[in-house]
Amino acid sequence: MTATIEPEVGKSRRRKEDARLIAGRTRWTDNLTLPGLLHMAILRSPHAHARITSIDTAAAKEMPGVLAVFTGRDFADEQGSLPCAWPITEDMKAPAAPAIAVDQVNFAGEAVAIVVARSAYEAADALEAIDPDYDELPVVLDMAAAVADGADLVHEDLGTNSSATWVFDSAEAGSGGDVEQAISGAEVLIERTYRQQRLIPAFMEPRSVVVDPTGDQYTMWSATQIPHILRLMLAMTLSVPEHKVRVIAPDVGGGFGGKLQVTPEEILVFLTARRVGKPVKYTETRSESILAAHHGRDQIQKLTMSAKRDGTVTGLKVELLADMGAYLRLVSPGIPILGAFMYNAIYKFPAYRFVCTNVFTNKTPTDAYRGAGRPEATYAIERLMDELAVELGMDPMAVREKNWIKHEEFPFTTVCGLVYDSGNYEAATAKAKELFGYDALRTEQRERRERNDSVQLGIGISTFTEMCGLAPSRVLGSLSYGAGGWEHAAIRMLPTGKVEVVTGSSPHGQGHETAWSQIVADQLGVPFEDVEVLHGDTQSSHKGMDTYGSRSLTVGAMAVVQAADKVKEKAAKVAAHMLEAGEGDVEFADGVFRVKGAGAEAKSVSIQDVALAVFAAHDLPDGVEPNLDSEATFDPENFSFPHGTHLCATEVDTETGRVTIRSYVCVDDIGKVINPLIVEGQVHGGLAQGIAQALFEEAVHDESGTLTTGTLADYLVPSAADLPSFVTDRTESPSTTNRLGVKGVGEAGTIASTPAVVNAIVDAVRHFGVSDIQMPCTPMRVWQAIRTGQSDAGGLGSEAGGGLGSIDTSGGAQ
Repeated sequence: MTATIEPEVGKSRRRKEDARLIAGRTRWTDNLTLPGLLHMAILRSPHAHARITSIDTAAAKEMPGVLAVFTGRDFADEQGSLPCAWPITEDMKAPAAPAIAVDQVNFAGEAVAIVVARSAYEAADALEAIDPDYDELPVVLDMAAAVADGADLVHEDLGTNSSATWVFDSAEAGSGGDVEQAISGAEVLIERTYRQQRLIPAFMEPRSVVVDPTGDQYTMWSATQIPHILRLMLAMTLSVPEHKVRVIAPDVGGGFGGKLQVTPEEILVFLTARRVGKPVKYTETRSESILAAHHGRDQIQKLTMSAKRDGTVTGLKVELLADMGAYLRLVSPGIPILGAFMYNAIYKFPAYRFVCTNVFTNKTPTDAYRGAGRPEATYAIERLMDELAVELGMDPMAVREKNWIKHEEFPFTTVCGLVYDSGNYEAATAKAKELFGYDALRTEQRERRERNDSVQLGIGISTFTEMCGLAPSRVLGSLSYGAGGWEHAAIRMLPTGKVEVVTGSSPHGQGHETAWSQIVADQLGVPFEDVEVLHGDTQSSHKGMDTYGSRSLTVGAMAVVQAADKVKEKAAKVAAHMLEAGEGDVEFADGVFRVKGAGAEAKSVSIQDVALAVFAAHDLPDGVEPNLDSEATFDPENFSFPHGTHLCATEVDTETGRVTIRSYVCVDDIGKVINPLIVEGQVHGGLAQGIAQALFEEAVHDESGTLTTGTLADYLVPSAADLPSFVTDRTESPSTTNRLGVKGVGEAGTIASTPAVVNAIVDAVRHFGVSDIQMPCTPMRVWQAIRTGQSDAGGLGSEAGGGLGSIDTSGGAQ
């Protein structure tokens, strides 16, 4: 039958969400006002490590508008411990993590007292009247020093600063050879140590929480990525019946993993509202967000790669120290473990060993940040491949091509035991090189070096893959993850033929309402405009695993497709009855049921006709209930593995250290594309964050543990004016593990871009004897590396924000 309706999937639809976002009709948590609403403010410790000897709240209680002042002692018996859902080893050490400190603070910014007042201003003013007294303790900041013998301890009762050591060995797993044998017999050995600096998610909307305890349920509105998980954890942590808790995530202004959390503030607002018996709101300031919301990255990567003289890699050993900060948050311990399966990347390593030690320090806790473990892995291996190329005198692209998985070898089982289902690295690379003008830029680079140009050209490569769509529940179980990888969806057919889609995937800027509408429009043959997507409320969307790890489309949308299948199955029974035909004799296409083989002029019924007939229920087949509504839960059989090739050309002023990105080309393969416009937005946003790690962003603490980059004047988040134009394109190798053939895209840009930029910078100045510059590659660090010819200028230029005044508004770092 000839299709008469243009497919929605693949169409660049403008996002439905944007109408209210752009017009300012958004439902941010901080916009909520309830009768009798009170406001909460938090006093935070200025010390990174100290005992609390006393807190005098008497004066604060007398301040205008103040209703109550609480300390940790007031909530000590009911606050429980903030949950950690990923015990990566049986002997993992996990200290109690109170939402508000009772006897001791372990990072600067930890909550020590709460004020509840009639206005946010009065609550903030009253904080000044609280008088805490501290007995300072030794501060633990350096990871390597923290695990050394005789080190001062963050948590004295644990007896160590090491939380857990997690090991993967391909020889022990039976997925590869012995890496020590590969290293001992190596013709070429590359050994490097890289630093992944500490980053801050810096989402646009600060975290905000409102709790209303006055109804039959406790209702919490929160700027969260995980309303369903949050509801469960509130119930388990605070011993509240789960059915008496409702969590709503309204419009959420970005998360990047930073809102994948059960936050201290959510617990404290809940406890405070319960205590005072009235609705309470807390919205953090930007400085509080930077100081106390969890951070990301912060790892030391010691890497050893063995290879043959012809460039063939033979083994890879990774030894990590990963900074947990002062406590374990929801999935903190597992973040570096996600990267464990990605250090081998797209390459055919025959032997591999990964060892990670998670370390406590007196810093803000770390947890998921866009990419979560995979950017760290991609950075390391892509930097190493460049180093191998230099050692062998080969073109860095040629080294990669020699070792990557060929397109005819898919599906391919990696040295980590993962099965990459599809991919074509050759196609993506060929297109990227063409768009980039790779050969011409190499020629220009040689010419500049020959004439000793003061501005040198560097070319950076990043050929990457990632595992996303956090994935089969059985696999997550084998990694001791505390939840499954499934997702839930429901479809409700309204009597007029309109459609409501309920999804457990809770968006925070990804465009679910638009993409899900496109998918359902095609599946049910209804107009795009007739689909409404409901999400983020545990009362209307009662089941879900929420949104992180690029899982929404590859897992959440698959549940939607399966629910649509069930709707069509139910509708087919009724349609056959209406057409006076057997159920097996009708077919469905473009939203219409017809008898098979009948001409276009034959009788037909639309799915809207069926919906109305079911509502009336006047003449249904025997045994058929008047209901087309359907739901489904999808648990994927595998991760999805998007990939791509990113190429970056930088110009480095050797006299000033200024870096300018001259061109950036990326060709990604994310399988089938639902909405190209949304994909472009995701890629651009990811590139911005990955480039920001390479050039701009770094959370810096002084020797006392004080965060010196505690404002956006110091923590350097680039604007659009500070970034180049991007050339983006795609190739397509559909996923074979889901019906839509889709792969994830939300984190790809962040994962791939950082090593592309740093490789380009190092490539520009390598002939000065430089083999590494610690991120962010500020002008000072680049300049010092050139001047000294040192392979690591990482100890320099750690000034606030990586160097104030380092922005060149024409694009790139100055």
